[in-house]
Amino acid sequence: MALDDYMKAQKIIRLSKSTIGEEEKEAVKQVLEREYLGMGQDVLLFEQELSSFFESPAVCVASGTAALQLALESLGIGLGDEVLVPSLTYVASYQAISATGAIPVSCDVCPKTLTIDIEDAELRRTSKTKAIMPVHYSGGVGDLGMVYKMAERYGLRVIEDAAHAFGSKYQGKLVGAYGDIACFSFDGIKNITAGEGGCIVTRDEAVLNKIRDARLLGVEKDSESRYRGTRTWNFDVKAQGWRYHMSNIMAAIGIEQLKKFPKSRNTRQELAKKYDQELIDIEGIRLIKHDYDQVVPHIYVVMINGITIEDREKIQSKMLEMKIQTGFHYQPNHYLSFYKNLSARDLVVTDRIYSCLITLPLHLDLTIEDVKYVCDCLKKITTNYRRH
Repeated sequence: MALDDYMKAQKIIRLSKSTIGEEEKEAVKQVLEREYLGMGQDVLLFEQELSSFFESPAVCVASGTAALQLALESLGIGLGDEVLVPSLTYVASYQAISATGAIPVSCDVCPKTLTIDIEDAELRRTSKTKAIMPVHYSGGVGDLGMVYKMAERYGLRVIEDAAHAFGSKYQGKLVGAYGDIACFSFDGIKNITAGEGGCIVTRDEAVLNKIRDARLLGVEKDSESRYRGTRTWNFDVKAQGWRYHMSNIMAAIGIEQLKKFPKSRNTRQELAKKYDQELIDIEGIRLIKHDYDQVVPHIYVVMINGITIEDREKIQSKMLEMKIQTGFHYQPNHYLSFYKNLSARDLVVTDRIYSCLITLPLHLDLTIEDVKYVCDCLKKITTNYRRH
């Protein structure tokens, strides 16, 4: 079908969207009918299913950001401590760090993977550095082995921001199934959704126990009561806590999404492979190279060589005229007023590529034909902007 004909027949191709079915609606209906909407047996079941999936214990919380914050706090990271983190990430990663009183130290990224540059991070490490937070950008993890080698060398803890990487593998092993601590997000557009929510996956029992209490305002052993559908009336609180627990409504959605994950994983991977096939040989368009048999992409990002922020806005506007939503991930955090003074060294790669990034539609309701149309439009529109 010609571009013009396809465009006339199309509704807006959304950048991202939630995809749920009757199973999720029925599961939520059952929770509503039981009239126990808070944290209870559904959360316990979801945690058990996730623990089985990762072959490592999982604790559910209210969001991916809460997961990161509680993971940091469970390690005793707080006021004045430093955490190494790439600037090219959503502000949630930074807010989770600064919420503990710690300082997010902006690091550069590798130009091929857009994940944290370990050599750069090592130069930014100080005696105050307590942890490193690699961000698994778009679903890929970069050289995660080097992250752990650096952490071992300097005695750092590793909190993986795996919000994009549910289901991805590194060297054949599922992200979250090994390593120190991995944090996932279940918001509306992630690889699986619970509407909102997140989880922490780790074999560190001390971390798990602290998080179980901290998510419930620090009330000791309250998780066990909630799982039984009861409340703890006589209790003690020995540390700062937060209202960060997951609800049964969220867990009910997540349980059904997890059941569907093998199919949704394959769909995401096949769509990304089609994007690669359509764009790999186009001059001036650079791809983030992933093995999509191992990586489950949350977003699909390309780099248009040499474009400015103004160029990108024009490209986005023209794509929207062709009924295609696009975005960009992300505005670097060292550009934000709250975090702009946290890097003593330039972030050369991040500054160079930031304006070149464009995110193309990727979600479960996208078709292979949609992908081809998006690519045809992108190639046509960017011809006048691409610089080699």
